[in-house]
Amino acid sequence: MVQRRTVRGIALSVILASTALLPTATVSTAAASTLTIDLDTSTGPFHGGAAGSLYGVYGPGVPSDAVLAGFYPKTLATKAQDGPQHPGADALEVAKPFVANGGRDVYIYMTDIYRGFPYQRAQGQAGRDDFRAKVQTQVRQVLASGYRDHVVYVPFNEPEGNWYGTGQYSYNNINWLDDPRYFFEEWQQVYGLIRSIDPKARIAGPNTSVLYNQVKGFLQYCKANNCLPDVITWHELSSPGAVRSSVATYRGWERELGIAPLPINIDEYAFRYHLSVPGQMIQWMAALEESKVDGDLAYWNIDGNLNDSTVEANKGNGQWWLFNAYGQMTGNTVRVTPPSPGQQYTLQGIATLDRDKRQSRAIFGGANGSADVRFTNVDRNIFGNTVHASVREIPWTGQVGDSPEPAPVLNTKLAVAADGSVLLPFTGMNEMSAYQVILSPGGSGTAAAVSTPWRRTYEAENAAHTGSGWSRNGPEGNPNDVSKFATSGVYNVGGLRTGSNVVLSFDVDVPQNGVYDLSVFSSTYNKYASVVPQGPTNVFLRVDGAQPQELRLPVSYGWVVWDHTNTRVQLGAGRHTITLAASDPQLGTTRGDAIIDKIDLALVDPVTDGQSSYEAEYADLAKAKIRYGTADSSGPGVVALPFGASATFWVHADRDGHALVSFDHFGGGLASVKLNGQNVDGVIVGGTRRNQSVPLLLSAGINQLTVTGTMGNLLLDRVRTMPAVQPAPVKVEAETGTVTGAAKVSGDFSFASGTVVTAVGDGPANALTMKVSAQRPGQHILVVRYANAQESIPTHYNPDPVTRHADISVNGGLPRRVEFPNTFHFNQFRDLAVPVWLSPGVNTIRFTSQELPNWDGRTYNEYGQRSKYAPNIDYITLAALRGQ
Repeated sequence: MVQRRTVRGIALSVILASTALLPTATVSTAAASTLTIDLDTSTGPFHGGAAGSLYGVYGPGVPSDAVLAGFYPKTLATKAQDGPQHPGADALEVAKPFVANGGRDVYIYMTDIYRGFPYQRAQGQAGRDDFRAKVQTQVRQVLASGYRDHVVYVPFNEPEGNWYGTGQYSYNNINWLDDPRYFFEEWQQVYGLIRSIDPKARIAGPNTSVLYNQVKGFLQYCKANNCLPDVITWHELSSPGAVRSSVATYRGWERELGIAPLPINIDEYAFRYHLSVPGQMIQWMAALEESKVDGDLAYWNIDGNLNDSTVEANKGNGQWWLFNAYGQMTGNTVRVTPPSPGQQYTLQGIATLDRDKRQSRAIFGGANGSADVRFTNVDRNIFGNTVHASVREIPWTGQVGDSPEPAPVLNTKLAVAADGSVLLPFTGMNEMSAYQVILSPGGSGTAAAVSTPWRRTYEAENAAHTGSGWSRNGPEGNPNDVSKFATSGVYNVGGLRTGSNVVLSFDVDVPQNGVYDLSVFSSTYNKYASVVPQGPTNVFLRVDGAQPQELRLPVSYGWVVWDHTNTRVQLGAGRHTITLAASDPQLGTTRGDAIIDKIDLALVDPVTDGQSSYEAEYADLAKAKIRYGTADSSGPGVVALPFGASATFWVHADRDGHALVSFDHFGGGLASVKLNGQNVDGVIVGGTRRNQSVPLLLSAGINQLTVTGTMGNLLLDRVRTMPAVQPAPVKVEAETGTVTGAAKVSGDFSFASGTVVTAVGDGPANALTMKVSAQRPGQHILVVRYANAQESIPTHYNPDPVTRHADISVNGGLPRRVEFPNTFHFNQFRDLAVPVWLSPGVNTIRFTSQELPNWDGRTYNEYGQRSKYAPNIDYITLAALRGQ
């Protein structure tokens, strides 16, 4: 008999205009919707190729090393070094952090050495000659960089719409799809030029916007003329189903032409509607993984955020957590049969089996309602007669909305049925979410109950409203319009703006007395006329006409780019009305303009509030072995860490500050701890105490925590985090420091803590120097509260925010260059954590900046794409990395 354990999704339902509780979509029966995972049918080694990005890395620190490493990057397509196409993302500047954090290949778009799109190259032979000179420079730069083995050259990008189309910058106004002679001729010339400078160079192409039938002729020509690419590239932007069919078509051409299989990189994939949405992205990832090809997320919006995966420098949204789960898959992929194979906007997934780890992992999503997830051929020689099932939901949190680690929804032991199957029936699934299942042997440990507090989503378009100026906007992104951004419920509402009297009223019905997390999903466009003066839009929240709160809804780079603002409210069991208003008799009036997508409401569990647990057997393991027979372990097993073996955890923090980090173990050896690249001095895990706790300063967002064996064979069970009682960090307002040269103190920013120091930079004379006290020497974390809204002038659809940098010197030492990503408005402040070493007593911290030159060290960017200035600085805080 099959044992069933129902897994109920997190976002179960929405409240419509009536008070009835209705499901998000028509619920299909589990029997009619089954995703089958056959653990006995391998489809080859896990590839991981979907974890690629176009323009996803701006420079060192944007995104942070922890965020970049936890994305498990494989390929990066980016601009030519010193190219004027967009700010940042210069190939040889991003290669260092990309490779250092696990990246394999950097694909250089050589055409991005030109401005504009289409690329602004002269017509005729003059254009060809100019490009040849630029190609030579790029190849020689790579040879001198030390990253030659990681570089793949992409000589042309979408040639049918650029130099070999019929537009203004066409070579001869003949489209190569009609007459390919001229494109083939220049391809062969540039190919030969690259190889003449670097005989071992890898070259990719033809890099068309889709896989045209004419690419077959390209292959024939290249085979005949000894200029076949080392990697075949093209783009797929509309539907993941096209990935499978295009790859099959291309492989057929190879067989027909007698060409050995070449690596494929779909180096631009997915559209705005898909990006940031786990339930959509899993479908692209499944298609790429099934096809065993690489792919790079397309660049539709801003660079440096892994294509709508990261927030600020060090935070991840739901899409980041999906790629984190994908990147930790190991072993072989196994056959996954979804209800509708290969069809977009249906339930799709990926699964692996790692026989050495004795684990199967699956990620899936993309459908509302109910479905069975059925594992078949569960080998008792690997798993035993029972399995431990861990299930988490990876929700959509907006394009620029931070997400905590995926919430657990099930943690249980299940018997393997007589037919070798394990069945997990899911109900209340959300098409915007993805889900992760990890199966392992039942083991001797406990299967602790999961706290799944009540939660609901309330769509703004279904809220009652009063006042003038209200509007329902949409439909936004949907399967029929993938060029628009995804939005919960497809619609959103406007009306909370300067001069408005609009009130949105959400009727809610909660099950019990308690504290509830309330999340408002909103969007505010930073360049909108009424937004420019203040930046974030202030609105007013009340519960049943009481508990007034002012919320600041953040700005971003465009409308329908969703972020969320979080607060807490006290509610009694039963019905309530939650209002968002453009004015409040006690608190004031709104300035700006915001649209609202939805609110999420979730009961806070006081027992688990602020706590997280990370099982060692699910961590990223290097040279470590899982043991499933340890009694009283917290989950199915523990991890043995001999000398040099490690377990890496991706730990979330909702703010910069100390957390009590507990290392639960069974002894047997000793281990060291590294946090975000720093060895934590004085922390040794092991000994007789099974639960060791130490207060560590975690950075807001993603923290990379690594435990490495140093002696014996430590048996690590798990890592836990919880709130820590510590003295408040030392806070120093920027205006109390010393400004020199042109740097100045400004009171123009209403959302600053006090006044703000601006104009630091354009040379070391224009500086800010601050003094701080440390009680003890050693490792500290400097958190800089800053704003940066500099932009360069874009040439097409991408906004081009500029990252500023500061050179930070402590006690006169060598400065450390720190990148500060854009905050989209100078009155919108964000925090960035920087590790520093302080001496006991008074320390001096100095901020300077100056424009960085191009790769040659002599010339400078002429389009304002490299800033001369540090960000505006509001204040700093300092605390020891290891608390008291």
